[in-house]
Amino acid sequence: MKIGMISYWHVHAWDYTKQALDHPGTQIAAVWDEDASRGQAAADKLGVPYFAGLDDMLAGDTVDAVIVNAPTDRHEEVMVKAAKAGKHIFTEKVIAPTLAEANRILEAVESAGVTLTVSLPRLNDPYTLAIQELLRDEVFGDLTLIRIRLSHNGAVANWLPEHFYSLEQCGGGAMIDLGCHPMYLTRLFMGSLPSSVTSQYGFVTDREVEDNAVALLQGQGGVLGVVEAGFVNPHSPFTIEVHGTKGSALFGTPDNKLLIRTADSADGWRIHPMPAQRESAFEQWVGHVNNGTAAEENIRLAKDLTMLMEAANRSYRERRTIDLAELQP
Repeated sequence: MKIGMISYWHVHAWDYTKQALDHPGTQIAAVWDEDASRGQAAADKLGVPYFAGLDDMLAGDTVDAVIVNAPTDRHEEVMVKAAKAGKHIFTEKVIAPTLAEANRILEAVESAGVTLTVSLPRLNDPYTLAIQELLRDEVFGDLTLIRIRLSHNGAVANWLPEHFYSLEQCGGGAMIDLGCHPMYLTRLFMGSLPSSVTSQYGFVTDREVEDNAVALLQGQGGVLGVVEAGFVNPHSPFTIEVHGTKGSALFGTPDNKLLIRTADSADGWRIHPMPAQRESAFEQWVGHVNNGTAAEENIRLAKDLTMLMEAANRSYRERRTIDLAELQP
């Protein structure tokens, strides 16, 4: 499968490039970038053509598919074009900043009959798979609270690119970028889409976008979800807490072990085994393209992620709780 790279704006663009180069069924065939100098440099490094116009790269059979790492505010533009050109799409999260934009992308994908997969990598990690199995077995009883935190020091150590602080290009800061992962995991563990979101954002380094963020999700049956993200913490481990009326699970602190404790745990907390890593979102995408199947769970969770992020950003801007039913489709 010949892949065209749509932009090297995102910090993970070269990670996806490596996955495409390492996969026996894919190759990088072309590059387009809204920044011509960056795109030309990437194309030269890869030894492939650089296209000054996206339409030119998508025309004909130069590429069969694209990997999208463009600014978030251009996702609708580039993905609708790719879909209409009949190209399969693998994209960095989120699908788009708003539900309305995401729906237009999904409509274009469905109409064109192409395969879309969104990079939601932590869906495939061993702790996620293990917690899902425990939830299916109702080990924790009725869920009461899910708390997931992901944070790094990108804004205080200044290793994030400056354009990651552009409200126009990104649609937000720590929450929409890093908070995506705890957000889709919280949604997954809840088992259904929350009804509302309330958020608070902090601006520790005085950038245009938030670098410190918390969102509170109201789920069904009284369960609450707490999503935390930040760019300002050098020693803040990825943390998952799942609590219910009969027990709890902890992951990430301090040794990346999954600990569980239930009412019948005579010895207190115990280490719970985790399964092997599931194949990556990229590998799943290639498999779906080759098999003519759709990434149904991935797309469902990615759409819900867009809704939750739009609601979180609106909640901060409007200083109120946002019901997801308010979002414009």
